[in-house]
Amino acid sequence: MTDDLLPGEFGAATRLSPKALRLYADQGLLIPAGVDPGTGYRRYHRDQVPRGRLIARLRALDLPLARIATLLDLDPQARQAELRAWLAAREDQLRHQRELVEALDIEAAPRPGTPMLRARPARKLLSRRGHVFVGALGAFVAQARADIRARLHAAGVAADGPLLVHFHDFVTHDSDGPVEVAIPFTGTVEPVDDLLVRLSPGGTDAWLSVSAADAVFPHILGAYEALEAWIDANKLVCTGGPVEIQPGTGGAFLDIAYPVTEGS
Repeated sequence: MTDDLLPGEFGAATRLSPKALRLYADQGLLIPAGVDPGTGYRRYHRDQVPRGRLIARLRALDLPLARIATLLDLDPQARQAELRAWLAAREDQLRHQRELVEALDIEAAPRPGTPMLRARPARKLLSRRGHVFVGALGAFVAQARADIRARLHAAGVAADGPLLVHFHDFVTHDSDGPVEVAIPFTGTVEPVDDLLVRLSPGGTDAWLSVSAADAVFPHILGAYEALEAWIDANKLVCTGGPVEIQPGTGGAFLDIAYPVTEGS
């Protein structure tokens, strides 16, 4: 019995089509053992069958060829560890997508209160900015809040103002838009390290109160959508990103507010 296999024989053994064999040869994943110079027929060796079968199974996972090329060079234990890590990441992504699908379910969405308008006073803020994904947002806000209140207390000014979380860009599982955590104060405070003092101008906010149960991502997206729809329906124009204010009005967990002006 010869150890040389023609493409048809090798394809039958590995369940790889002629088109796939050509592709993997071109990509350097599965080079034929030899090519007849006269006919151009490719020949494979029986020892290449396990590699061909492994490529077929990895492709069944929808892995890109570049990732497969890396996995083929690993020993079985390292390859399995890489695949388990890849699978865990896929499961996390699927969980995030499931959460967003549920958040888009209008029938199951929370019923927020009625949006309203209110004046926003000019005020001085002590704040910290950072780029964070939504998974790290809670820890970032908690640490910034503690550091800001400690600095205000050390400066001898009131440190019990509401917590303001400004979203200057999208903060999701895939976007680490800048977030600013701030507390308004009166008096004088010198900035230190990455804590900055800035003046927030007065204006008008469209706002909506959110309960603690509805403030968890992605459920809070329903409250944002309700407020944004109200802003659009009333022909208002957002002049900046949203702010989450804790505690909220009337004992609510938080308020969502957008700075707005009347549309033309």
